Amino acid sequence: MITVKGIAKACHEANRALCDALGDTSQVAWEDAPLWQQESAINGVKFNIDNPDAPASSSHDSWLAEKEATGWKYGAVKDPEKKEHPCFVPYGELPHEQQVKDHLFKAVVAALAPLLEDCEPDH
Repeated sequence: MITVKGIAKACHEANRALCDALGDTSQVAWEDAPLWQQESAINGVKFNIDNPDAPASSSHDSWLAEKEATGWKYGAVKDPEKKEHPCFVPYGELPHEQQVKDHLFKAVVAALAPLLEDCEPDH
């Protein structure tokens, strides 16, 4: 049985693999990710399930709104302690490889969402 959390883990690990391929080895495994990061991925999965026809830019917009609501702001370097993130910009201002992450996330959700159990609460 796959769950929203299971899809979030798959999205996180796909993103981590992409980051690694791009030379960014700073991403930790799902099991080692802080709760705020796991919850953000779960929220991203829910957004994409609820909005399957939304463009990848909308997924980023949703992430950006969540970050803003929880006190994050732009920072040149990702710093969870300061709640700063270099991707805290409009989608069109993201570097191409960062935009690819939103496309990858959306594709993983689209591929796995049909496997969700019908009886799972909140999806």
